[in-house]
Amino acid sequence: MSKIVDYRALHQKVLCVAVTRVEGAWCAYIKNVPGERHTDETADVKAHGDKLPENIALAIFPQFRDGGIPYAW
Repeated sequence: MSKIVDYRALHQKVLCVAVTRVEGAWCAYIKNVPGERHTDETADVKAHGDKLPENIALAIFPQFRDGGIPYAW
């Protein structure tokens, strides 16, 4: 099962989440949210968000740049 490992608000109503996947890769999703409580909104972003391209995901979550974990397409 995939797991949310980090999130970043790009705006009060735009949230990105980084997700690790069962095969050991990671990816990131973005979605508009109500902006009321980001910790509660991350699951919706994971389930219904749009997948970000790797270069943009790395700009938002730089901790994955040198981690040796591949990006899942």
